[in-house]
Amino acid sequence: MRLLLLSNSTNAGQTYLQHALPHIQPFLQTTEESEALFIPYAGVTITPDEYTSRVREKFESMNIRLISVHQTNDPVKAVMNAHVIVVGGGNTFQLINMLQKNFLLEPIKERILKGIPYIGWSAGANSACPTICTTNDMPIVQPASFDALNLIPFQINPHYLDKNPDGHAGETREMRILEFLELNPDISVIGLREGSLLLYEEHKLSLIGNKPVRIFQKGKMPFELSPGDNMQFLLHSGN
Repeated sequence: MRLLLLSNSTNAGQTYLQHALPHIQPFLQTTEESEALFIPYAGVTITPDEYTSRVREKFESMNIRLISVHQTNDPVKAVMNAHVIVVGGGNTFQLINMLQKNFLLEPIKERILKGIPYIGWSAGANSACPTICTTNDMPIVQPASFDALNLIPFQINPHYLDKNPDGHAGETREMRILEFLELNPDISVIGLREGSLLLYEEHKLSLIGNKPVRIFQKGKMPFELSPGDNMQFLLHSGN
């Protein structure tokens, strides 16, 4: 498998995908990967055409042609013929709901397991996990299940924040993740901060960016890993 999983699409003070393009371009380095299939299903307040246009502009700047699954006559066939799959962020529940309704979860997984690159940010990163249970999103729709692509054996919490805004006394992100671990004790969770990316290729997991990730495991104190640290143990997380 080859995976590039991003916490977010836009860093404060930067343009859309600006922080990610220097990592996406070398990730897609063979001539066979000059076309990518985009999945815009997570977009809710943006139309699929608008979303595709926004992402297409960025990929074309890298000389990569982008087509959207919603503009194809046969989404399953489009996935099975794809050289690269790109899944944008938005609402994770809507994303999984649409993937299920279009019967795309298994075809996407099949293609990824055969080695084509997968790029996902926010909801797209959540979808690479066993389930979407560590998303931050509101369940605005009810998918058939919370099961996701299960490409990796751990969960991701994108946009991870260490504390709540001033004046807010509710649960912190850490508290919510610890609740997840209480009922799912056999799986690790990565708190992926803004601007951070996870790269998986050649059976190796690595962190990209200038921020550490926070690791949550049942029965252990949460701890930090920085870029360059060994993360291989996370590939043995889960059932």
